[in-house]
Amino acid sequence: MKSIALLRERATRVMPTGSHCPASGLWSPESQPDAVQVFAEGHVLPAYDGVPTLWRRRTSAEVSA
Repeated sequence: MKSIALLRERATRVMPTGSHCPASGLWSPESQPDAVQVFAEGHVLPAYDGVPTLWRRRTSAEVSA
């Protein structure tokens, strides 16, 4: 059962500041979609410009478009 919960968490595309990153990749704050940062799985998602935010996982296609 634990593995199913982990897979569901990895599929999560929006996580708040202070959460552990569910999957390595490109992430950007909701308020600044062009401010892309790379986080590794397990990294604690930081505040953006000193303000708690929601982080959205991005694909490379979204970033290069």
